[in-house]
Amino acid sequence: MRSGLPGLAMAGVAALVLGACAIQAPSMRTERGKDVSVQVEYLQPERFTDIGETFPGGTKRRDANLDELRRHIERRAQRVLGDGQRLQVSITDIDLAGKTEPWHPRMPDTRIVRDVYPPRIDLRFTLTDAEGKVLSSGERHLRDFMFMSSGRGYSSDPLRYEKVLLDDWIEREFGASRGG
Repeated sequence: MRSGLPGLAMAGVAALVLGACAIQAPSMRTERGKDVSVQVEYLQPERFTDIGETFPGGTKRRDANLDELRRHIERRAQRVLGDGQRLQVSITDIDLAGKTEPWHPRMPDTRIVRDVYPPRIDLRFTLTDAEGKVLSSGERHLRDFMFMSSGRGYSSDPLRYEKVLLDDWIEREFGASRGG
């Protein structure tokens, strides 16, 4: 009997549609059963202002940038979270530092970094304790209009300005969680 087939097809379509809406890190438990304390997801990354897909590499570049920023947030936040604390971060928009300036005839696909093109990251977060009680949550619009004069960070990293922006937010928001 084929009466169940349309229902299965609809469930498959629904799963595809929902899956296209967010790129998400693995669940709070890894395959080996070890708890992880930081989870990062990207909500509709195809709609982000600028994550690098307009440059050579296209969506591969976008996915590589998103993966690198996810790993960076995980590493940095795990250093400052208290025992048993968990952090869920949902990135809603990213605009990398710099822009293309297509009017440059010799460099139409080159990212030009100027102080008028600061990095921007919009996100929502929830910090919980070991029992799941919400300790802190909110929405943040991260900006660094002085990004070119800070002189710190990751000198040869293509995402250096965004990483410093995230480092500052993590330390400001959660640094006190560990008592210092």
